[in-house]
Amino acid sequence: MDPHLLRTFVAVLDHRSFSRAAAALGYTQSAVSQHIAALEADLGTRLVERRPVTPTPAGERLMEHAPALLLRLDAARADLARLRQSRTERLALACSPAALTPAVAQALTELRTAAPSLFLEVRVLGREPVIEDVLTGRAGLGLVDGVAAPSDPLPLPDVGPATVLVAAEQPLAVLFPHGHPLAGRCAVRLTDLTQAQWIDAADTAVPLDRLRALCRTDGFRPRVSHHGTDLYGLAALAAAGLGLTALPLSLAATLPGLTAVPVEEPRLVHRTELVHVTRPTAVARQLAGLLVTEATGGARVT
Repeated sequence: MDPHLLRTFVAVLDHRSFSRAAAALGYTQSAVSQHIAALEADLGTRLVERRPVTPTPAGERLMEHAPALLLRLDAARADLARLRQSRTERLALACSPAALTPAVAQALTELRTAAPSLFLEVRVLGREPVIEDVLTGRAGLGLVDGVAAPSDPLPLPDVGPATVLVAAEQPLAVLFPHGHPLAGRCAVRLTDLTQAQWIDAADTAVPLDRLRALCRTDGFRPRVSHHGTDLYGLAALAAAGLGLTALPLSLAATLPGLTAVPVEEPRLVHRTELVHVTRPTAVARQLAGLLVTEATGGARVT
């Protein structure tokens, strides 16, 4: 499949419009229509219904593959581009919100001390965009947080030929507003909170679908949905009593208006994992070395 046609196909279904896809891609509407027709001719099946613009069953199946295929193509292009780079005076670090901790800031300070001319860029993103930035070369390193059983890796998307390292582990906590009946507990069981009111903050806190999977329940239904990467905005909602949320204990304890209570069952850890391509730049390797210690990490290559 021609990747240009595939990108047009994804844009049409993302925007649910040929004209809006054309504007986003910088094409004419006629060119977009020709791309879709050419892709359908290549695959021998209709992919997009025109009025309204919706995927056919074949189009839905192709959309299951297309974003990952395009990401891997971008990753391959970025990998080849890195071979041409002779000097590195800039490093971008992409982090999910709870992964950007004082320890990370200290590692960046040490790196700047060792390389004073280095320009650092820190990008706070959702978990999947962090992975995409690393694979496509927009970031030299990525830090992604999540929750897992102590011996299990995080359920990351397909990261291709990349290396994943454990950078930190700590207890998971549920955040209660001051005065909540459970705020005085020494520990809580997640299974006792399945019917509580929760805030769904998939890019900032532990996603509720992850809690459902770990506790094997259909509970943890949201009362409020929070979009974006603003931890303090999320904390304000939780402190006002709009719902519970789950974060790493050390971070949760610093947020105003909330009491952080550790989770005792099921046995879980909040883990931060570092992601980099298999041939990182020298300065990216240096930062990875500062972020990963013998006490907290070992490599698992995926």
